[in-house]
Amino acid sequence: MSLLSRVLLTIGVGVMAIAPGLAAGSEALPRPAELAPEIAFWRRIFAECTTEQGLIHDNRHLGVVYEKLDLSGDANPARIARVAETTRGRYERILRTLGTGKRSGLSSEEERVLALWPADTSSRELRAAAERVRFQQGLAERFHAGLERSGQWREHIIASLRRAGVPEELVALPHVESSFDPNARSFVGAAGLWQFTGDTGRRFMRIDQAVDERRDPFASSDAAAQLLRYNYGVLGAWPLAITAYNHGTGGMRRAAERLGTTDITAIIRRYDGPTFGFASRNFYVSFLAALEIEQDPERFFGPVRRQEPSKQLLVELPDYMRVETLEKAFGVSRSTLQAYNPALLPPVWEGAKYVPRGFVLRLPAGEVIEAPPQQLLAQVPATARFAAQVPDKTHKVKRGDTLSGIAHRYGTTVAKLAQANGIRSGSRIRVGQVLKLPGRPGAPAQVTVARAAAPAPEVVAPPVVKETANLPAVVTAAAARESQGDAGGQSASRADPSNYLVADNDTVEVQAAETLSHYADWLEVNPEELRKANGWSRQRSLVLGQRVRLVFARVNRETFLSRRVAYHHDLQEAFFTRYRIADTTEHRLRRGESVWVLASQKYKVPVWLLRQYNPTLDFDQVRPGTRVVFPRVVRVAAVPAATPAAA
Repeated sequence: MSLLSRVLLTIGVGVMAIAPGLAAGSEALPRPAELAPEIAFWRRIFAECTTEQGLIHDNRHLGVVYEKLDLSGDANPARIARVAETTRGRYERILRTLGTGKRSGLSSEEERVLALWPADTSSRELRAAAERVRFQQGLAERFHAGLERSGQWREHIIASLRRAGVPEELVALPHVESSFDPNARSFVGAAGLWQFTGDTGRRFMRIDQAVDERRDPFASSDAAAQLLRYNYGVLGAWPLAITAYNHGTGGMRRAAERLGTTDITAIIRRYDGPTFGFASRNFYVSFLAALEIEQDPERFFGPVRRQEPSKQLLVELPDYMRVETLEKAFGVSRSTLQAYNPALLPPVWEGAKYVPRGFVLRLPAGEVIEAPPQQLLAQVPATARFAAQVPDKTHKVKRGDTLSGIAHRYGTTVAKLAQANGIRSGSRIRVGQVLKLPGRPGAPAQVTVARAAAPAPEVVAPPVVKETANLPAVVTAAAARESQGDAGGQSASRADPSNYLVADNDTVEVQAAETLSHYADWLEVNPEELRKANGWSRQRSLVLGQRVRLVFARVNRETFLSRRVAYHHDLQEAFFTRYRIADTTEHRLRRGESVWVLASQKYKVPVWLLRQYNPTLDFDQVRPGTRVVFPRVVRVAAVPAATPAAA
């Protein structure tokens, strides 16, 4: 019997029992008995330990809890971090002592720590455990508050999940992501109830200088349902699809391929990918703990009073308008509009941007609105309507530029500049990158210009390629880095399942929109060197999915990878600035049909996006009856006229 198996058998004393109805889990969302210690650990964090408390534990065997810290009544973040670090150091020293093989003359503390491990645990394992001591802060009061807040959106979330074909139990996922706080933001730039990053959010929502639907619990819940369904379509198992919400679709696809299984227990126990850290490894088990509490909150917290959903009126704006125009039209205050429309960003409220055409405005239902919203909106004069949004100003990054320097030059702040571009204040910027600058409103104009039709997405579709967690912060910086999941340079976005990594034999898999010239540029070599390394003639073209041998004569793997990912990030970023994924269509190929023709002419999607929805499909080897998933892409907003009609 392995050490891990013995640890699982020896723990359980003092942990809360699993609810009878949840012991085995459903077929879609299994609760493996082997993962019971991890689930019990997260139950304690979510329901027993407050933010002034926490557990000192082994970061691989969560059933091994050395101590519960309690600083209730005399805690602040700095003191919690200081005490946790001191306590962690004490257990590291104890484990190192035990790791020397000492078993007699032990202090009472050393005997207690030794007793937490199986009797035949080796000294080597105890020395290794000294490097795995970790502190996890509690979340009980936040979880309780989240349960109460969740009532505002729970019905909508369940409906969104059902429409997307996602198990409705995933209504509990925001407890792990944000404690159901729509204002939550993470240190990696994730935002909202569902903690979407900008890269992934743009696939399913509108995110620009005027609107960020990640902040809207309703829009972001619809988007989360679509993302979860997408993850499942790629990975084929809900535990992996859920873990991919943190670690990325590509990361989980690599994990399953490397181990040859989709079994979540095997992946948690055995997968050791470079970015599969504590947060990713614990994402599914923490979700199961949250689900258990969500389904029976009174058992853990006593009476819980969930907030009621607010009654709202919805009206779609036919034109661009100033926010003060809407205040007057509906007779509601700006603060009320802000409360009901959190997706509208500060530039709108400050007057630097108009409320966009097509935006679905939410209003309080009841006596506040004296007439049907459409009727009140129709009374807005033409002089208060606009044919176009206030144009963005841009700055092309030059060598030596910094966010702070650019912000100072244009009389704005780093925070506003970062927000305008959907990046973090501490993000690196690249030479040649075009940054949007916070703008100012233009002159009002009557809406007399005909709307321009939205062009179809640019498609590159030849068969041959021619020339992008609420798990509380821990004390150490390394743990903070690993909690970023697979976003650390291996994917253009967390929803991108493509494999951009370099294999051990210095080969890569060809992805859509890549050419031999791209590889040569990223490697700083001549294309002829690559042709020679691969034994190719000049007439040889790259084919999607084939492997190409690289030449690392001038740059290392990390440099190549960062350049490759940046290319795909920019490619996808440009696309998702204009389009989002509205739905998917499953197409069964008929005799005579071509995937490439369907992509370019019927579904109008770029090849790289089609590949992301069908990552294991060889498009050159498809047969009649083959299932191909096509995403349905729509414009984020109709293309406005280039200038207002009567500026």
